[in-house]
Amino acid sequence: MLMRTDPFREMDRLAEQFFGTAARPATMHLDAYRDGDYFYAAFDLPGVDRDTIDCTVERNVLTVRAERRRPTGDGVELVAAERPMGTFTRRLFLGDTLDTDKLEAGYDNGVLTLRIPVAERAKPRRVTIKANGDGRRQINA
Repeated sequence: MLMRTDPFREMDRLAEQFFGTAARPATMHLDAYRDGDYFYAAFDLPGVDRDTIDCTVERNVLTVRAERRRPTGDGVELVAAERPMGTFTRRLFLGDTLDTDKLEAGYDNGVLTLRIPVAERAKPRRVTIKANGDGRRQINA
């Protein structure tokens, strides 16, 4: 059986939950990368029920909210409480080069992965160079 011997532990736990620590920040961890014509963002959300995850895009701001809850019910006795609980929020400012209308999301093994296609206007394209017969520099609009 675990014994609590530190009367200030609850205050420390609350401070860690709101401000985080170097080993366990209060925000959700993120990896973001581009692979070909897609931009990916992967959020670590271990122990979070998929139904509590909310992902919204307004203008170019992506907001991810998730909630981790403690087990509740009759007969549940909390012996130790070190994992951060509550609502976690993370915002990403997305560039105009991403097509947020076609954003896809998946949740597997505690990782929320978002896949956002790069907009057609942001993809590299070949520019046609016209030749002028008389050697003058001229651009026709």
